[in-house]
Amino acid sequence: MLQFGMRTEFCEQLGIEFPIFAFTHCRDVVAAVSNAGGLGVLGAVGFTAEQLEVELAWLDEHVNGIYGVDLVIPSKYEGKGVEGLTPEQLEKQLAQMVPQGHRDFAQKILADHGVPALPDGEHHNELLGWTATTAGPQVDVILNHPKAKLVANALGTPPEDVVKRIQDSGRVIGALCGSVKHAMNHKAAGLDFVVCQGTEGGGHCGEVSSLVLWPQVIDAIGDTPVLAAGGIGNGAQVAAALAMGAAGAWTGSLWLTVEEANVPPAQMDTYLEATSHDTIRSRSWTGKPCRMLRNDWTDAWEDTENPDPLPMPLQMMVALDGVKRGHRYPEAAKDVNFNPVGQVVGMMNKIERSADVVNRLVEEYVTAYDRLTKLNG
Repeated sequence: MLQFGMRTEFCEQLGIEFPIFAFTHCRDVVAAVSNAGGLGVLGAVGFTAEQLEVELAWLDEHVNGIYGVDLVIPSKYEGKGVEGLTPEQLEKQLAQMVPQGHRDFAQKILADHGVPALPDGEHHNELLGWTATTAGPQVDVILNHPKAKLVANALGTPPEDVVKRIQDSGRVIGALCGSVKHAMNHKAAGLDFVVCQGTEGGGHCGEVSSLVLWPQVIDAIGDTPVLAAGGIGNGAQVAAALAMGAAGAWTGSLWLTVEEANVPPAQMDTYLEATSHDTIRSRSWTGKPCRMLRNDWTDAWEDTENPDPLPMPLQMMVALDGVKRGHRYPEAAKDVNFNPVGQVVGMMNKIERSADVVNRLVEEYVTAYDRLTKLNG
């Protein structure tokens, strides 16, 4: 496919065949995409350091080339600046800041919809890797795995010490942005790449659409590679991003409906049946605006007569029990489950193998490239 100009300089730097980056929380998807010529990126936020070690050790055995890891160290969050605490101590301190009324309200939503409680003894931490304190041990794990060559931070510019540790190890580090201002902050911090996500994207996003945001950021940060994200569902969109000057396409929602995804069947059906009109930006799960499918949970937190969502990471400390129960009991939680996904969900109408998705994106890119070439006579 080199004759079609798909392999960018950033591909060359990383040693990958296609400029297709796949963010996912499922290690099987990471391996499948990396082995198909793209680069799979594992979302680490839901793992403790010990769990992340297990995941990356598995990836080392099953990935032929390299893979990436995505962290979440927000620029602003409750508890930022608190030093000298272990993750367990920080969790205990932050838990005291959560009003009992918020916990009661979340439990009432789940109870009203008949979502069973988790079995006795199935304990989970409330504080995920949403802070520098909890992400620090994750960085330690990443540095022990040579195939983990790319690190991205999902919310804001990573702390200076994290940037230095990653770069000194020979890896590349970047971060997501939803505005030109954020992109300029990333460039000033010396990051190796920027993921520019329009408001169409799933998860945390800003308010500007991809088609408007991508060229602004690409022009603003010059020679720093930009990976275009937000709403990419086919190869023609990849071609459009590269035509604007992007170094690759960062995709996420697409990988929720692949065979290898660790998504329960009932939740998978929810994604497959949804249209692009069914998403909403809501603070009801994480505390920051996050695009997801609208349902009874998001509606309940939007009601002005009910509690307002708390800042990150306090809201997720309230909502995490709902995430865990929804994953275990997806049929019961169908109307209150956490379904982060972008507007591209309207294009996700069938289950495909991850490798087939990569191949489809490449083939569609070639078709779009050929279409434009013919216009030049």
